[in-house]
Amino acid sequence: MTKTQRVHPLQRPAARGEPAVAAAAPPTGQYPRIRLRRNRADAWTRRLVAERRLSVDDLIWPVFVHDEAAAREPIGSMPGIFRHSIPALVEAAGEAAALGIPALALFPVVPAALKSPAGDEACRADNLCNRAIRAIKQAVPGIGIICDVALDPYTSHGHDGLLRDGRILNDETIEVLCRQALAEAEAGVDVIAPSDMMDGRIGRIRDALDTAGYQHVRILSYAAKYASYFYGPFRDAIGSGSSLGQGDKRTYQMDPANGEEALRECALDVAEGADMLMIKPGMPYLDVLWRVKEAFGLPTFAYQVSGEYAMLKAAAERGWLDGERIVEETLLGFKRAGADAILTYSALDVARRLKAG
Repeated sequence: MTKTQRVHPLQRPAARGEPAVAAAAPPTGQYPRIRLRRNRADAWTRRLVAERRLSVDDLIWPVFVHDEAAAREPIGSMPGIFRHSIPALVEAAGEAAALGIPALALFPVVPAALKSPAGDEACRADNLCNRAIRAIKQAVPGIGIICDVALDPYTSHGHDGLLRDGRILNDETIEVLCRQALAEAEAGVDVIAPSDMMDGRIGRIRDALDTAGYQHVRILSYAAKYASYFYGPFRDAIGSGSSLGQGDKRTYQMDPANGEEALRECALDVAEGADMLMIKPGMPYLDVLWRVKEAFGLPTFAYQVSGEYAMLKAAAERGWLDGERIVEETLLGFKRAGADAILTYSALDVARRLKAG
């Protein structure tokens, strides 16, 4: 048999010492001899043959921290999700760690009075985000902390970069992002996650971290972040939506029509020193997730963003979907598409169910 010949799944070459199996044309129909339902018949069989599994180790919990008196403030467009005070967030981080969730992704809700066109608050050593990092690290040292590097929570115009004459400035923004990354690293962050989509920022941030002695801080690049309408509830949560107004981020976030471009974005970030890659949003971009994982083999994460969470939650509240099962189905979809970890607002609930069995 030559290397180019293929063996039909129902045929096999003879083992040494056995009579040769007579060659036959592939059967036109395999039923009733082959019944795929046999392996679906029992729960134990389904468990044995499952191709993918969802584990608490796959979960990253995005959380919001605010500087208000309320310990927990509900977010109207994200039922069941809250803005936490630092003490309440420390308590929540402890629960997440006890459930086995490996990491939190931390997002600050910056008061309007501290926002500015240049987003100067992002770089202050004692800002809300950095105080929260320190508090969690002191109380729950075993849980990882991931923090965005982007200016949208801090700018009065709601953009991820510096704005001049209607344009987002790329290179000038990177200078600020490097300072923000260093402030977060000094506070004790484990993973820097640039979500701004400026060209060249991964290499510059890596150089800044290494020069300052933070070689251990990892970079999770939002390598393929699309200009999506699924971000609305998140912008409500951190207060950047009202600042952005009718503006959009299409000049720096990716066009939803493009897949090949995502591979180019990822290739550049890998070359610049990214340790991990992120695809955002999640469910509408599973094809991109699959292609990126296949192409680069790096740890690749997906973000089940606020709009995806709100959409599923609303349908479940109306009785149109089984809320628990639909969330786990979507997370398995991420795993099947190649995700090594998933940022999901449902992480705590899913971890509780997984622990309960």
